[in-house]
Amino acid sequence: MLVTLKEILKEASNKEYAIPGFNVFGYEDAAMVIEAAQELNTPVVLMTNRDAIAHMPIKILGDILTGLAKEAKVPVVVHLDHGKSVEEVVSAIKAGFSSVMYDGSQLPLEENIRRTRKAAEISHYFGVSIEGEIGSVGYSDPNIEAKAIYTVPGEAKRFVEETGIDAVAVAIGTLHRMKAQKANIQYDRLREIEELVDTPLVIHGSTGVKDEDLTRLSRHRVGKVNIGTALRMAFGDTLRDEINSRPEEFDRIKFFKKPMIEVKNVAKEKIMTLGWGRKQVLEV
Repeated sequence: MLVTLKEILKEASNKEYAIPGFNVFGYEDAAMVIEAAQELNTPVVLMTNRDAIAHMPIKILGDILTGLAKEAKVPVVVHLDHGKSVEEVVSAIKAGFSSVMYDGSQLPLEENIRRTRKAAEISHYFGVSIEGEIGSVGYSDPNIEAKAIYTVPGEAKRFVEETGIDAVAVAIGTLHRMKAQKANIQYDRLREIEELVDTPLVIHGSTGVKDEDLTRLSRHRVGKVNIGTALRMAFGDTLRDEINSRPEEFDRIKFFKKPMIEVKNVAKEKIMTLGWGRKQVLEV
């Protein structure tokens, strides 16, 4: 079933588990993420980043993802990740997305507040949830120009109060596109933010977070944890092996079968690590 982020986030942020947000690029990985969520009976967020939208028109991508979400047996959010303009946010809303992110994290604080508030007003008018970012989660890729800025707890409090957003991404030591689990999480900073901010928190760049830290984060007031690189590596590495081992094959659908299974396996592992295995045990 297609739901908004707000519908599923509040409870998760107050419990010992977090909602997984997976960056997907189309049917192959999105369908496997939903299968993983259904097998574990958990809600999930399908997210599209700017690379995905550059590859496929957002209306077509939105039709695919919302179609899968509506048929799913678990709650599924279709979310725009890192929208850089109000126009991108509006495009996602028109395409049927149930949640959006406006990312003004590279802007001065006042400008970030002003633009995020405008995006929030539009989103809420159409019944769509919205996430913002204060501080800035950087990138491990040096070719991407994005300054990493740790979140200042007092600024986070002001940001959520003045924008009216439904979730807030904070920078506490992660980086986007990390392949190895080497992130150094600043738990003291996280606790300071939690003391001041009641809005559910979001952690970006979580492929680079150790499994024990993912589990620990899920016990904080973290509502959503974003994971993308782990799925891309699972799909891409397996696809490479398939192509190299079958030089006479040319049917891409046949090449996709094993990579899709690996995406599903990784998605299930991450979902369990975020506390859903613990939740299921407690409910038995």
